[in-house]
Amino acid sequence: MRNARIVRFYLHKTLKERAETGNHNFINKFCAVLEREGFKVKFHNDGLEEQMKSRVRPGYSVFLMSEPTDSRGVSIRLNYFYPFWNIEQSGKRWEWPVAKARFDASEVPEEEAQRFARFWRKRLFEGAAEETTREGLVYVPLQGRLLTHRSFQACSPIHMIEHVLEQDREREVVATLHPKEHYGDEEIAALEALEARHDRLTVSREGMVPLLQRCDYVVTQNSAVALSGYFFHKPAVLFGRINFHHIAANVHELGVAGAMAEVVGLAPDYDAYLWWFLQHMSINAGHDDAEGKIREALVRSGWLEG
Repeated sequence: MRNARIVRFYLHKTLKERAETGNHNFINKFCAVLEREGFKVKFHNDGLEEQMKSRVRPGYSVFLMSEPTDSRGVSIRLNYFYPFWNIEQSGKRWEWPVAKARFDASEVPEEEAQRFARFWRKRLFEGAAEETTREGLVYVPLQGRLLTHRSFQACSPIHMIEHVLEQDREREVVATLHPKEHYGDEEIAALEALEARHDRLTVSREGMVPLLQRCDYVVTQNSAVALSGYFFHKPAVLFGRINFHHIAANVHELGVAGAMAEVVGLAPDYDAYLWWFLQHMSINAGHDDAEGKIREALVRSGWLEG
């Protein structure tokens, strides 16, 4: 039966081994919810061949950080910081319910949000996020495919840097290369040529934390650096679609000039947003309500009845 009560997890080798031995908190809780609802659980490798088999295998599928192969699948993804997770019907973060939801800081419990942000600010960044300045610097964390304008982007990353230099004529601009990305010769040549033409531009491999401490604001396509910057109370301009856009200056909504003009004066309630985005709108696998939220996600996905 296509909708047999069996759920198959497609995971990379290390995570599969951890899941099979009960050594992954989030997947343990996910499985506990499934088993209470009468599902059997199986684990598979996440190679392409195995994922293609999911289309004809009976039951339901769970994929790690990739698009479900059909309507009986969901994607699980760490929500940037451990132990916060999402279970979604799309692998594209900008299509998730949180991306379409409305954020209202007035509806957030203020003291709880401040405690939450204070705890995670210290947990993630020790004391660094408490020691910040604004030194006339724009921080531009780059991702991959610098010369390509992808469908979720307002322009290519290299053109994004050009827009920053054109729109903000006062500040220094530091663009950083992603440590896990491989950049081709053509991409490096384009960056070097841009750097040579603009005295205010530096292409750097400096670490994220010191730049978040010193910058005035962050400009990126949709790098998680912008979300980390919220812990440092640094505003962001987003040139790409993503799920944490609510308090940023969004180029898709405001245009390049509008977003770059707005970011300078942005002062949202960062602590309220971090609580809403991480604690309220995702699944904290270390929290008592984790299994309840997992069940709610499966109801939204049509696997369970409400």
